[in-house]
Amino acid sequence: MLGKIKQTADFLKTKITNQPEVAIILGSGLGGLGNKIENSIKIKYQDIPNFPVSTVEGHSGQLVFGTLAGKNVVAMQGRFHFYEGYGMKEVTFPVRVMHFLGVKNLIVSNAAGGLNPKFNQGDLMIITDHINFFPEHPLRGKNFDELGTRFPDMSKVYNEKFVKIAENIAKKNNISIQKGVYIGSSGPTLETPAEYRMFRIFGADATGMSTVPEVIAAHHQGMKIFGMSVITNVSDKENSDEETTHEEVQDVAGQVEPKMTKIIEGLIEIM
Repeated sequence: MLGKIKQTADFLKTKITNQPEVAIILGSGLGGLGNKIENSIKIKYQDIPNFPVSTVEGHSGQLVFGTLAGKNVVAMQGRFHFYEGYGMKEVTFPVRVMHFLGVKNLIVSNAAGGLNPKFNQGDLMIITDHINFFPEHPLRGKNFDELGTRFPDMSKVYNEKFVKIAENIAKKNNISIQKGVYIGSSGPTLETPAEYRMFRIFGADATGMSTVPEVIAAHHQGMKIFGMSVITNVSDKENSDEETTHEEVQDVAGQVEPKMTKIIEGLIEIM
């Protein structure tokens, strides 16, 4: 696996002119930020050696290199999920490659279901912590010291400085935000009412099927991390007859994306 990671990184280095400082992972319905990247070089996943291919609607399936807010960046327009049939080594493969491209900071976004009763559809939530509820751990197996320590401390995963900066940007732009804990599970089924209640008892404020594996891998490599969720649906299923659909998730995420984009651009500029 380590050999494949280095091979892929070497391939990408031949396609780009500037080393990216910041990586951005764009979730369902949130790929539009990648279109704001200037002097862009776009590379389809299918054209990258050893790369998985995104199979989810709403994910473009390409890397976008270029500049955003004055910084060299690489954005993933579409990520890989455990529920697609990929193992955790494949889900986190792009983050591993980013390490060998020289990326120091990771911004990760997702569409999530709201668990906190104070949350509303369309809210933005800054992730302050997470709960790993996936059945497989991304660090299981042989550890490579080139990537990180065998037993990484997880007490401070989401960079507190980045959180404060994002809060200030939101305040200056009159953007209402929430903060909370994200719980990641395998999917692809959306949660039952009982599972929503269980996750809330665990202490989670939002739930989704991504983010946690990539964040663990990035933290293992020493990257500084900022995470944000778009709350695309809320958890009051027992008192509602409406079903949540993937199309609804994409639609809500697309509506809120301009606000998230403003925060992320402002954060990148200060990083």
